[in-house]
Amino acid sequence: MDRWDRAGRVAAYGAALALTPYLLIKVSWVVGSLLGLLPVGAGFGKAEWVVLNSATIGMAGIGIAVALALVRPWGMRIPAAPLAFCAWVGTGFLVPVLPYAVLSSLLSSEDGNSSSGGDAGPSMPVWEAALVQIGFVGMGLGLAIALPTYLRRRWPEAFAGRLGDRGEGSPSALPWMTVVGAAVGLIWLYWAVGGTAGVAHRGERDLAWHVLSGVFGLWAFVASVAIWAAVRGRPARVPRWGPMVFGWLGSGSLFAWSGWKLPFTLYLAVAQPADAALPENLALAAVLHLAAVGAGASMLRTLVHTRLVSSNS
Repeated sequence: MDRWDRAGRVAAYGAALALTPYLLIKVSWVVGSLLGLLPVGAGFGKAEWVVLNSATIGMAGIGIAVALALVRPWGMRIPAAPLAFCAWVGTGFLVPVLPYAVLSSLLSSEDGNSSSGGDAGPSMPVWEAALVQIGFVGMGLGLAIALPTYLRRRWPEAFAGRLGDRGEGSPSALPWMTVVGAAVGLIWLYWAVGGTAGVAHRGERDLAWHVLSGVFGLWAFVASVAIWAAVRGRPARVPRWGPMVFGWLGSGSLFAWSGWKLPFTLYLAVAQPADAALPENLALAAVLHLAAVGAGASMLRTLVHTRLVSSNS
């Protein structure tokens, strides 16, 4: 076991340990709301609140299992496709927003939790919020270290060499998913810098919403550039691991966050609760999230095809 594997081992166990308090907190929210001991979140009935938090309990459980799979021997024996998909979604959720998670304690963004996906508690105490933040940051940092070491052990050829090492000709047309990803990113960046077109409730915008819009927009562009480079095989002297890693993170961010926000957006459009609203126009937001999910999934498919081509060349 070399130093990278040792670092990945510590990071994987640390990620699983960091997310465990978040899992327990969400369980307490569900049990407390069912027993009438805790109120539900703004804009939700009891049923919706239980469903939402039950979903996050399942996601946290899967995240802990994925972290352990990256370091335990059985992780090398389980089928690659479901593990890679869960790791892709997990890193897409957590790694791209690490800078925001670290700085969010400096932002006066109590209202921003509802606009970022409805994952806030109705009256979260400071210690509980701190544990949630530690869980997200710890899991994100842990996956950022443990996942590459796992991929290095299981698929070493995917990250070896340079982009120009492939022998076949590269397609001249832009892959459609890079165009869609860049367009979605441009709209998010436009909102991040204060653009108002497509914004239905300007008073709902806060600093957290602007920052997150900018983060997601930047990662959409990163993903588009990385996938373009991987498909075209240019610049030829760039190490292959660069576009593969950034394409993985960016496409995961597109798919995971928009896949999470799309049902919440549709719920607000249908239920129209009086005490919850998104800044952006709901129809436009739904279209953007749907486009981001499709582009992110297609980017992953392209990365997998590129890996297969690289291993056979």
